[in-house]
Amino acid sequence: MSPRAKGIFGGEVLNRIQIKLPAISVNEGMARSAVASFVSQLDPDVGELADIKCAVSEAVTNCIVHGYRASTGLIYITVTLLEGRAVKIEIRDRGCGIPDVRAARQPLFTTDADGERSGMGFTVMESFTDGVRVRSKVGVGTTVVLLKRLATRAPL
Repeated sequence: MSPRAKGIFGGEVLNRIQIKLPAISVNEGMARSAVASFVSQLDPDVGELADIKCAVSEAVTNCIVHGYRASTGLIYITVTLLEGRAVKIEIRDRGCGIPDVRAARQPLFTTDADGERSGMGFTVMESFTDGVRVRSKVGVGTTVVLLKRLATRAPL
């Protein structure tokens, strides 16, 4: 795809970055910081940036805790900036996959046998973005796409 191809919101792609990180808990902060830094070129307000960072944290944590469970693997993040102040963030793992995505997206659903997780990850992602898409295949992995449209800024 060319850098100026049409994006998910219909606008042209302005810029894109791809990040690959080991799925270990210390990299959750790295992922959110890297995404926030890249999105900053669209000049989001503080609240928009906080929303994006929170949603990214949840998606990356899901990869680490649920996707790979006790194993290790990689997290693949692609951030696409689009005309019209739109952001698409794709977070993918090659972990165990989700057998029932519909059930997993319900509030309080968790695969955590120890009961330490609240089961609110997808709900949190949905509350801080304009859309969440989830594709998963057992034994292959999961892809979460976060969509966020930034508010129009008044000219100075």
